[in-house]
Amino acid sequence: MTATSTGIVSDLFIIGGGINGCGIARDATGRGLSVTLAEQGDLAQGTSSASTKLFHGGLRYLEYFEFRLVREALEERETLLVAMPHISWPMRFVLPLSPGMRFESDTPTSRLLRWVMPWAKGRRPAWLIRLGLFMYDTMGGRKILPAARSLDLTRDPAGKPLKPEFRRAFEYSDCWVEDSRLVALNARDAAQRGGRIMTRTKVVTAERQGDLWHLTTEGPDGRHHHKARALVNAGGPWVEDVIRNVARINSSEGVRLVRGSHIVTRKLFDHDRCYFFQGSDGRIIFAIPYEQDFTLIGTTDKDHTGAPKEAVCTDEERDYLLAFASQYFAKPVTRDDVVWTYSGVRPLYNDGAKSATAATRDYVLSLDDTGAPLLNVFGGKITTYRRLAESALAKLHPFFPKAKPAWTARVPLPGGDFPHDGVAALTAKLAAQYPFLTPYWAGRMIRAYGTDAFLILGNAGTPAALGTDFGATLTEVEVRWLMTREYASTATDVVWRRSKLGLRMSQDQITALDHFMQMNGSSTASRAISPAAE
Repeated sequence: MTATSTGIVSDLFIIGGGINGCGIARDATGRGLSVTLAEQGDLAQGTSSASTKLFHGGLRYLEYFEFRLVREALEERETLLVAMPHISWPMRFVLPLSPGMRFESDTPTSRLLRWVMPWAKGRRPAWLIRLGLFMYDTMGGRKILPAARSLDLTRDPAGKPLKPEFRRAFEYSDCWVEDSRLVALNARDAAQRGGRIMTRTKVVTAERQGDLWHLTTEGPDGRHHHKARALVNAGGPWVEDVIRNVARINSSEGVRLVRGSHIVTRKLFDHDRCYFFQGSDGRIIFAIPYEQDFTLIGTTDKDHTGAPKEAVCTDEERDYLLAFASQYFAKPVTRDDVVWTYSGVRPLYNDGAKSATAATRDYVLSLDDTGAPLLNVFGGKITTYRRLAESALAKLHPFFPKAKPAWTARVPLPGGDFPHDGVAALTAKLAAQYPFLTPYWAGRMIRAYGTDAFLILGNAGTPAALGTDFGATLTEVEVRWLMTREYASTATDVVWRRSKLGLRMSQDQITALDHFMQMNGSSTASRAISPAAE
């Protein structure tokens, strides 16, 4: 196959359309750098759409003494809340206390307590949890989020769904985030600032020639050659494959693939708080209100040996999560309650830890400057993606000394230009302007698109003016928006990544949506590459 050369030399070529790649692309374009990004599938198709959907400091990471990581994540929570109030919001977490709670045996804290308090026999004492929550409240300069407090579960509504043996709890703050929407909005913002985003485009070769990288891609419109002054490998679970098989560079660095699986059940409780459950095996899981009518439970930590795209929630992991949650809920959670499962692979930096749970969640940026620079991105958490992007640009600054300074802190993502506590007012405004919207529909539109919801609905006075109704409040005008501005090209992109409407739609409806998108995809393909034309 003959490859076409663009003739354009980008400052940065980024491999990977997950949160790290798209976050770096947005930051770099805002500094005046020219950026091209290639993603082999859909945006957030891998790890970045399979998280527990939380902006959090990582309370349990304190047990591993990862204080820098926790502090950075805690500082970021409120920075991100201000920049994306439509897709992220505060959430209170209820941590029931039980004598059966124990540390994992290989954490630094558990080893210290075994020496200082051998009579505790590995249990997590309540006073230590409270100390951890005090550190959690104070390390990150908290201003918006409320502080931790104690709860009497015999009186608080949070105790009603739990077994009566749980009488006390602590409650603290973290934040929810729509992870895959976060990726799409970063990509869209990068494109609006001049970046080129190519989805379903695989980088097949990358080699240094003089002071440039020469890359070959294969995508929907054939094979193309590209040139760039620097290469960023943000391949996530494929980062090691890019090093060895695409760039063909010898390196001792690698990733440890850790599978995190989740189950979604019917709604298990009526309040809007999340549960933080601690197990007798030292692990923790969350039970989180999800998409109004469901509960999200996760996650597991299992070393993954297959291809990243083959990650699925196994029956063993499903049953483990069900049994774990059933230790706390008064009514056992069973297989019949499960409506969906998903699993993602975390590309953790291989630090030689004994267990998947103990492997570091911190990110590592490795710069190879033996020729044209190559920056490899290992690990990272969704909470710290913006700080990771700043660190990546700091590593590359010697090669681009004229780049503008860091700028992304608290700068709104598309649709997020309203106050962090303004969702209710904006939803009411949308409902008043479009009275045909149901309360659920209006709320969903604001939570997904923020102020852009008004642009999507335009001058519509009736539901019929929105075009084809695909079900579950999804209409043609929204689908066309997702195709032209958010890189969606299949029904799966729309109902499982840009939204979770797949939980509410029938297979026939999803099939009809996919048919519509395939029939109308060619007219939107060019704009999907560069929405800067908006």
